[in-house]
Amino acid sequence: MLHCKDAATPMATNCYLDLDEAGKNVDQKLYRGMIGSLLYLTTSRPDIMHSVCLCVRFQSAPKESHLIAVKRILKYLKGTKGLGLWYPNGTNIFLNGYSDSDF
Repeated sequence: MLHCKDAATPMATNCYLDLDEAGKNVDQKLYRGMIGSLLYLTTSRPDIMHSVCLCVRFQSAPKESHLIAVKRILKYLKGTKGLGLWYPNGTNIFLNGYSDSDF
């Protein structure tokens, strides 16, 4: 994956993941390891949370289509290395939330 092209989004807009029972099986240990690393990364990269959670559903029987979706997330991360949240040490972080009451 070091020499792959970057992806503009973590998942294709027309991507629909399902059980894909007819698909080719992939190594479950490899798939779970990749998903675990991505879940760890979601603390500083919330932009990939939705895509990763879609892929997490298929850990028990991952297929090739699921692995392709995970690799797409890795391609996106390769192209967006400069993005992320930074939590400085020793500072208080305050969360402000806003809502549209007319919605």
